[in-house]
Amino acid sequence: MATERSFVQYVAEQADLGPRLTYRKMFGEYALYLDDKVVAFACDNSLFIKPTQAVQGDYPDFPIRPPYPGGKPHPVIDELLDEPDRLTRLIIETAAQLPKPKPKKPKVRKTSTS
Repeated sequence: MATERSFVQYVAEQADLGPRLTYRKMFGEYALYLDDKVVAFACDNSLFIKPTQAVQGDYPDFPIRPPYPGGKPHPVIDELLDEPDRLTRLIIETAAQLPKPKPKKPKVRKTSTS
């Protein structure tokens, strides 16, 4: 079941991080980015956070399951959608513990020779 856009918009609204939190549709589901780092996935209208020490230390009891078939298990943090302050804090702490994204290689423009 594909995630509804309204669910992802609700997550962004609850997190209240403004333009810092973005999302992109991927294979019917969504990846959520904080400052260009993938911090979470919205799959089957559930919110999965990247597994980091932030989650393991403060929230060890979240259910863990793969966000999509064949994916690595991630903590499911749906219960934090009703606690925006904790959700925001966890997203920020998760992003702080993730490496910076690798710079994208510039696209090489092919020229035709005449």
